[in-house]
Amino acid sequence: MARSGNRLESGAPFIWLTGAALAACLLMIVGLIGVVAPRALAALWPDRLVEIRLADGKKYVVAILERQPIPPAQGAAGSAGGRVQVRLGNRDLYGLDFRWIPDSEIVSSRSPADAVLVERQEYGPFQGYLRGIVVGDPEGATPAKGDLFARLVPLLEQARQRSRRLRRLEKGEIGAVNHELEKKRLEIRGLRRKDPAATAPTRARIAAIDVEVRALEKRYDTLRERSDRLRAENERAQVTLADPNGEEKTIPVAAVVRIFRPNRLDFVERLAIYFSRLGEFISAEPRESNTEGGVFPAIFGTVMMVILMSAAVMPFGVVAALYLREYARQGPLVRAVRIAVNNLAGVPSIVFGVFGLGFFVYLTGGAIDRLFYSERLPDPTFKTGGILWASLTLALLTVPVVIVATEESLAAVPRGARDGSYALGATKWQTIRRIVLPAAAPGILTGLILAMARGAGEVAPLMITGVVKLAQDLPFDANPPFLHLERKFMHLGFHIYDVGFQSPNVEAAKPMVYLTTLLLLVVIVALNLTAILIRERLRRKLRTAAF
Repeated sequence: MARSGNRLESGAPFIWLTGAALAACLLMIVGLIGVVAPRALAALWPDRLVEIRLADGKKYVVAILERQPIPPAQGAAGSAGGRVQVRLGNRDLYGLDFRWIPDSEIVSSRSPADAVLVERQEYGPFQGYLRGIVVGDPEGATPAKGDLFARLVPLLEQARQRSRRLRRLEKGEIGAVNHELEKKRLEIRGLRRKDPAATAPTRARIAAIDVEVRALEKRYDTLRERSDRLRAENERAQVTLADPNGEEKTIPVAAVVRIFRPNRLDFVERLAIYFSRLGEFISAEPRESNTEGGVFPAIFGTVMMVILMSAAVMPFGVVAALYLREYARQGPLVRAVRIAVNNLAGVPSIVFGVFGLGFFVYLTGGAIDRLFYSERLPDPTFKTGGILWASLTLALLTVPVVIVATEESLAAVPRGARDGSYALGATKWQTIRRIVLPAAAPGILTGLILAMARGAGEVAPLMITGVVKLAQDLPFDANPPFLHLERKFMHLGFHIYDVGFQSPNVEAAKPMVYLTTLLLLVVIVALNLTAILIRERLRRKLRTAAF
């Protein structure tokens, strides 16, 4: 009994217990990465294509994704064989692009060197063969002959250049003209609301605005003609594809995202396609119900939301902790406030979302609209979900973490440092600003790191305060005021939920789910590492100053 008591008093069992808990946490993290990372990184690798012929005479060019044994029927002897999951592609021809096929139905298979995989803007990938290329008016042009793949490559590059010019034209110049037209429309509406009788000055100003509007509309028509010409040029070159059964599909070359012959690629060429797909995933916009393309709007929205949340939560959390620790008279009321702050950390996040919807969106946003955007009413500007309200909601969600961490950091500052400052004649605020806060800064940043880690992964509050499945415009662009805090945004966490659980094509969504999950982990780690590096730099600076 004495030995057992000594062992408990020494704390050794508790050391082993905390070590085991740490090991379990590390194992769970490694397990998560081990499940997500291999599937995510393998999703972009170009698969080989196989032409199979089934017992019913149908042929398909497929990519083999997975093999499974088929268990024998209950009571039957022997094995029932296996089955393969294949990607058929050609959704517009077959109606589905993934299928399980028993081995017993596959009569023959081969790997044709001329099989092509075409990644398209719509209907997913096409797997089959090149049958022809037409450049110019389809009725009068003659199909291109010779090596069709070599002929298609320069046409595809030309179409990409025109598409980039078209996008810059529509998003840049045409978008700016539309922005100015909307401003003029709202200005006229505001003048009429302020002066319903339409006095002479108001009529003169409206007439001047009408002249400006006509000039803008003329410029808009000119820009629209340019965009129509670019779009027509992109429609002139078309490619005809065919499946192994001879069914053909003709699409514009501009609708082709990427085309290659997988069975002819060496390792370096496969690696080039892999990094091309990776670059598209990071920098492009989503397409095909978010199951293809990129997630750049979601990356931008996630990072911007975390930055806005951090900018809001830091001052409020630090000021609240400073008051509770340095200024408030310690007593039952302050203890009750601390208990309330600690309890807030355990409130479900969806409750904060409902509060954000009611207080920020409806109450605060409605007041802002009435005061500053009355000409837009009844169309809401701030009285609807947006990145500002989502960021402030998450700031409320994470402020208890910052308050607790800041209080602990302030309490850890030695009393002697304060007394020495007072002895030299410094005021309380000078002591806090020059002695206490710099010494507590590493701990305060630790609270910010924890807040960022929690806020970046939250989804439930965002679903009712501003996040959307697909945002047409980023919250930041070239039009004044450049930062549009009222706009809705995309978020990596919500993107995972939407693609994984709301997509009509589950199999096509799997690669995007794993890729986005891995990317969200990378973004959270990158944001946390940035804060950690700043914290360590402050610690080194304070350590050096101490000597």
